[in-house]
Amino acid sequence: MNLKKSITILGISVGFFVLSSMGVKADAQNLQSARNYSKTHEKLLAHQNRIQDQIRLKEAQEYASHLYEEDEPEPDIYTEGWESDHVNPYKNAVIPATKELDVSKYAMPVPGIITSRYGYRPRFRRMHKGIDLRLSTGDTVRAAFSGKVRLTKYERGGYGFYVVLRHDNGMETVYGHLSRFLVKPDQRVEVGQPIALGGSTGHSTGPHLHFETRFMGIAINPEAIFDFENQTTHTDVYTFNKNSYENSRNYAPSRYKASRGKGKYRSGGKATHKIRQGETLSSIAARNGTTVAKLRQLNGLGNSSNIRAGKTLRVR
Repeated sequence: MNLKKSITILGISVGFFVLSSMGVKADAQNLQSARNYSKTHEKLLAHQNRIQDQIRLKEAQEYASHLYEEDEPEPDIYTEGWESDHVNPYKNAVIPATKELDVSKYAMPVPGIITSRYGYRPRFRRMHKGIDLRLSTGDTVRAAFSGKVRLTKYERGGYGFYVVLRHDNGMETVYGHLSRFLVKPDQRVEVGQPIALGGSTGHSTGPHLHFETRFMGIAINPEAIFDFENQTTHTDVYTFNKNSYENSRNYAPSRYKASRGKGKYRSGGKATHKIRQGETLSSIAARNGTTVAKLRQLNGLGNSSNIRAGKTLRVR
């Protein structure tokens, strides 16, 4: 054996000896390839991407949950507003324990969905005395009941431009954050009549209608009177009760329950209205948040067709 070959063999032997003494396996089949490391890195990166997606989704959900909630409820103009003595004429009145209020002739103030409900806000230690209904700036706001315009005012710290109506049934309704008045104080208004245009004035994070229903100055939960999901009232007569006026009533569409004595019911998802004496297509459309043209289309009525009391119309 020549010297060069002996040194090579010796070198290999020495190499194996050194590796073994260090506790390192020299078997090439047990070594990780670069490809395996790349796959491991890809898995780690993919896992991190999923975590980032989850974080972003959580942030988006939290943002959406607060999207339509106001920063802080408006001060109560009947008791806390800068002109509250003028706004609330019932300050020293004796309020009955119960009172029946006729709400059979009504109109939805706007057809928008509820974005903030009536109730106490623990974060601000303040009551939200009405509900907020979605609209766009310039949308028509209508009188919920017939009556007279008592106030058209501006309140910078809360309601912005607002209207207070006093109704024939003994109630009052308040419409806040308006962009324009269409009526004046002491003006007579009929149910469904346009009274203002919607907006985002005063303390508001975006266009919406702040809507209140009151009896002798007490703010009733509007959902105790109105079924906003079905665009109707729960009953023809609302019974005010000092112990329950803050409570809402919820008739989900899936129940398809009749509103007692209203001539309205949900059947297969189609709402109907039983025509009363003296009603017109215009008044029925206003009450149900739709248009005369839509009523004619739904019921196959021509431009000259007449409607009769006792008949039933589809309203959606």
